[in-house]
Amino acid sequence: MLGECEVSKKKEILTKEYKKAYLKLSNGMKFEGSSIGANVNVSGEMVFNTGMLGYSEAMTDPSYLGQILVFSFCLIGNYGIPYFKNKNFFMSKGHESSSIKTQGIIVSDIYDGYHHHDSGISLENWMKDQGVPGIAGIDTRYLVQIIRDNGNLFGRIISKNATQQNKNKFKFLKNFGNSEYVDPSKYNLMPSVSTTKKMIMGNGSKKIVVIDCGAKWNILRMLVERNCEVELLPWDSDFSEVKCDGWLISNGPGDPKNTDDLVERIKKHVLASGKPVLGICLGHQLLSLASGAKTKRLNHGHRSHNQPVFSIPDKKAYMTSQNHRYAVEKSSIQSGWELWFENANDDSVEGIKHKTKPFMSVQFHPEASSGPNDTSWIMNKFVGLL
Repeated sequence: MLGECEVSKKKEILTKEYKKAYLKLSNGMKFEGSSIGANVNVSGEMVFNTGMLGYSEAMTDPSYLGQILVFSFCLIGNYGIPYFKNKNFFMSKGHESSSIKTQGIIVSDIYDGYHHHDSGISLENWMKDQGVPGIAGIDTRYLVQIIRDNGNLFGRIISKNATQQNKNKFKFLKNFGNSEYVDPSKYNLMPSVSTTKKMIMGNGSKKIVVIDCGAKWNILRMLVERNCEVELLPWDSDFSEVKCDGWLISNGPGDPKNTDDLVERIKKHVLASGKPVLGICLGHQLLSLASGAKTKRLNHGHRSHNQPVFSIPDKKAYMTSQNHRYAVEKSSIQSGWELWFENANDDSVEGIKHKTKPFMSVQFHPEASSGPNDTSWIMNKFVGLL
């Protein structure tokens, strides 16, 4: 039998009241649910993730900047948020950056506590600490279908009696109006996600410069684990004086064309150096633009842990983790370059490589985190070229 205090605690959990919150979509639809996390109002692009796990990695992924993330899985938060180790940032597993990058989240159900040996805080308390709101109690699988059917869709999380409009979390949001739907692709998002100063990590025999467009920390972990010295550079650095054995252009958010003169600097200094180059996600798009190819905005984008890609040269299929809205136009791939991977669902470009030079890029995430590690061999291939 339950003790008196246990019965009281269980009753408190069952009768806990949440404040109402609303999700308003740019197509006119409105959903009501319970406010979770911080009591603030936000706006952003509506996107979704179908993964059962990896919510902390997804929420800290800089590629989700400016977006409201819908989790289709029925329960989020049961294993909490892993401890954050400030002294050695890139070894903090479960985190892909130093803070939550999503504007907010939408879940079907959220677990109040957490059960895991490495957990340090509950999901909702973590959101409160970082000023990020969310809504629970919405049919997220239905919402995913709406996002897919509508293509480019934007939303606003409106909490009852919200204490503030969350404008100041990221630099690009400071001037938008309270009633606007934010489209992050209209902004240059690099200043909001890139490091502001050069950072060195690892002491390996080969030096790789990572151009930080919003790099996931697992990229840095994997390079250090492969005996490399990693130099993380701000996106707006002068690349002309950089000395290294290879370049990696990282993932990141937004439209690759809306990155100031970054494409031109990659063409002029990175490709001109002749050193091995690997582009990942946004880095793939930037490298492709620098090579002379074109990019386009996809109607749905690819965001999940189960995106199948097909390797053209090897005739092999791989399962990948992806998070992107833009893609390279297949017909625009330039002479001297070749298609490396394509998406098995919609035949979109998933990777290109140069026919004679050590330049290659992939649209998916070989570092995953979270997601399948089928394509982690690409990191080995890149390091092997140095």
